[in-house]
Order: sequence, then structure tokens, then C-alpha cells
Amino acid sequence: MFDRDLWAEIFHSIKKNKLRTFLTGFSVAWGIFILVLLLASVNGMKNGFASQFNDDATNSIFINPSTTTKAYDGFEKGRRIQFTNSDIEYIKGNFKHEVEYITPRFRKGVVAKYKKETGTYSVRAVSPSHQYIEKTLMQSGRFLNENDIDRKLKVIVIGRKIREDLFKEDEDPLGKTLIVNNSTFTVIGVFTDEGNDREERYLYIPVSTMQRLYSNTDKINQILLTYNPKFNLAEAITFGETLEIVLKRRHRIHPDDQGAIFINNNAEGFSDVSSFSKMLTYISIGVGLLILLAGIIGIGNILVFIIKERTKEIGIRKALGAKPIQVINLVILESVFITTISGFGGMGFAMALIGLVGPNIKSPAFSNPSVETSTIVIATVILVVAGVLAGLIPALKASKVRPIVALNAD
Repeated sequence: MFDRDLWAEIFHSIKKNKLRTFLTGFSVAWGIFILVLLLASVNGMKNGFASQFNDDATNSIFINPSTTTKAYDGFEKGRRIQFTNSDIEYIKGNFKHEVEYITPRFRKGVVAKYKKETGTYSVRAVSPSHQYIEKTLMQSGRFLNENDIDRKLKVIVIGRKIREDLFKEDEDPLGKTLIVNNSTFTVIGVFTDEGNDREERYLYIPVSTMQRLYSNTDKINQILLTYNPKFNLAEAITFGETLEIVLKRRHRIHPDDQGAIFINNNAEGFSDVSSFSKMLTYISIGVGLLILLAGIIGIGNILVFIIKERTKEIGIRKALGAKPIQVINLVILESVFITTISGFGGMGFAMALIGLVGPNIKSPAFSNPSVETSTIVIATVILVVAGVLAGLIPALKASKVRPIVALNAD
């Protein structure tokens, strides 16, 4: 294998047969190039689907009241369902082991003002658990705590984008007074959110404070919770269905009324995404195998042509005393060299293209297209080895040809 004369002959053959070398190399490089792009694209789609859940805790459930669509228990259809603080206490009391975090949410459009700067935003009145359910990240200061809720304090947490709108770049908003719909609030924190810029244009205040400011109501717009993180997918989906049943019973809603309460269970979304991701994975594996098979067939065909083309050369070598194994080594090593260089060249070009273009792709359904290097290296090695094995049969056949027959070949 490390015979200097042997490798000199190989390089001489490559230089002499440039077109044949190019076709062999291109067949390998193109197959690996397409395979890398395919796998990267599939991973990009899978990452895009998964990123849709970055904004909230993966085990979260959002419960929204709506309007009944069926008459039931003496009530006509079209009745508006209204959640209150008692619904939160009911869930806490009956699902102690199933619920991890829970918060009410009361939202309202407001005008916020600081000195001469004014903006229109949405305020979310919540409890401290909201931070973990919405995956709110504190940039400075703190989030709401139980003391704020119990004392109904007029404190506020602002999003990063609101800070940029209302405060100067070098001004620390913590401790400053913000006027929200003619009520004064003290800024206690600035938050960021992995979801998007829109999420950073919210204001957070204690739900008890909001309810006190608006006629001492106990109404809430929405219930957010996270279920026990130890639940498997089936248990999480079952828990969401159970919540819907008990809340319908509590608010005297027809069991078959699908419009009165909407429950958005992330477990169901993950189930759909998981199924689709598996389908994409199976498709990519199938197409990848077809690409490798096409490459193997291409390499094998080219090797058959090479051996046929060099029949007279093989006859001369055997007439001069070359052993069959030497003939096989010459053909196989040349093929290994060309396919290896081409395969890793195609892989390198595809990876470079992904690294250059991938970060510039901004799409909710497609992000961070990538593929593990080990996967592609293994695929390249398989393609090279399988291609060589495909050419081994004609190489063995050529090594057994009698010199006189080979010399008389056309």
C-alpha cells in the first residue's frame, strides 16, 4: 500500500485520465453534497418547530374562557364564561400533585408615560409563578413576588423594548416612577424574552393590584399553569383533558361544548411536532440511503469502465510478471484515493455553505440548519467503501484474465 512506485503509477494514471477522474470524483462529491444539505435542511425544520415552544415552559397549559355554543342546565347558548380567583384556588386545591406552577392573567391595553416619553402597551397582571411559565428572564432588578401580591403594591416590571422606548440609553429605570393610565407605579425590574420582540413590549404588575384598581373585581382573563414535569406525554395530555372536564362541570357547560373553554396544552403540540419530526427523520434516512445507493452504483459503473479501458494495460502487466493481487491493488487504491478526496471535498464544501448561509436564514419554521460531522464522515466512508466493493468484482475478474486475451482485447 505504501509502495512509492505504486503511488507514482496511480498519480500518473490520474493525470493521464483527467475526464475519468473528474467523473468519478464528481459522482462522489455531488452525492455527499446533496446528502449534507438534505440532513441539514431536515434538522433546520425540526429546530424551527421546536423553537416555537421557546417562549413558554415546555410543560405549560393555557386555559381561555369563551362563549358557550350549546344550551345546558337551564342556560341558553351564547353565555360568556368568566374565570375568577376562585378557579385558581379550585385547581390548586384539587390538583396539588399535578400542578407545578399556576397563575391568573388579567390583561389590558394601557398608555405608559415617563417624563416626556409616552407609549401604548399591554399590561399583564399576574402572580410570581408567571415568570417560570412564560420563561421570563430578568435583565435587571427582580420580578414580582408574593409580598407584592399580598400588599397589592403598585410595582411594575417592564420589557426590554419598553425600556428602550421610554428611558435614555444610560438611564437606569429601576426605582423610577412610571405613569400607567394615570396611576403611578415603581419600576422594580426589566425583563427579556426568548420568544420575540413583541413579548418584550409587555408590562407586568401584581394581579391583586390590577383587580383593586378596576372596581375591586376578582375576574381574570386567563389561567396559565405548568403540570408535573415528571409526566410523560400521555399523562400530560390526559391531565389537560381532565382539566377541561372539571372546569366545564364547575361552570355548568355542556360536556360536548367545544367552544366554551379553550385549552392549549403544549404536550399536544409536542406530540404533533414529535410525530412530524420522526416522519422527517425517516424520510431523510430513506432519501439519504437512496443517494448513497446512487453514488455506489455510479462509482461501480465508472470502475467497470476503468477496468475495461485498461484491459490491455493489465495484460501487459501480467505478461511482465505482475501478480493478480498487484493488479487489484492498483485499481482499488486509485479508486479509494479519488473517492476519499472527492467525498471529503464535497462534505467540506457543503458544511461551509451551511455555515455561511444557515445563520442568515430567519424563519419561524426553519432555524439553525446543521448536521453532525460524525454522521457525514460515516456516510462518506460508507460511500467510499461500498463503491470500492462494487468495483472489486470487476477488478477480481480483470486480475484473472490471461495475458494473451488481454493483449488482444479491443
